[in-house]
Amino acid sequence: MIYNCGMGQMEKESKKRTRKANLQKAILATIFTLGGLSVALIAPKMTKVLSMIEPEFMKSKYKKYTFNKSFSRLKNSGLIVFKKTEKGNFAHLTAKGEVKLRQLELNDYTTKKPKYWDKKWRILAFDIKEERKSMRNKIRHTLRRIGFVRLQDSVWVYPYDCEDLIMLLKADFRIGKDLLYIIADSIENDKNLRKTFDLQRYF
Repeated sequence: MIYNCGMGQMEKESKKRTRKANLQKAILATIFTLGGLSVALIAPKMTKVLSMIEPEFMKSKYKKYTFNKSFSRLKNSGLIVFKKTEKGNFAHLTAKGEVKLRQLELNDYTTKKPKYWDKKWRILAFDIKEERKSMRNKIRHTLRRIGFVRLQDSVWVYPYDCEDLIMLLKADFRIGKDLLYIIADSIENDKNLRKTFDLQRYF
């Protein structure tokens, strides 16, 4: 009989990383949405948000310590700054913090499939030079994860509305002029595409 003693620890580490990312995203998103967050309101605001996305964490006796540690880490990483005003001390996102938030949102991005397909294809085409190969690979990885199908090297297709994703990609990778979003009524010989996306019943 073989025992893998490391598996339990691996699961714990995986959950820990997920919780850390969720906490970072919750803090950054809350500050961004409010345009700044009073230090006095940080704890009650974050408690409300995290009780919905990380209920198990909220039961932990270490949550206050984790809050403080997360804020210190975000500040030391240059993602947030604290500014004193007449109304008190406020936390704000830096430009770097806004980029980090978009990356976290992109990692968690999922498209909602409508009940009925509108029979339109969403085509994404981008032209990114070889010296930016790593960025190109990141975009491809993101598109595959969401469910896009590649038609050609830099041409991808998806059957559902994904304009929000395109905005995130353009903002995160700063490729507004290099990325083209097309909505097409038809694609020649799309039988295999319809089969891939389980859309045969529409034709």
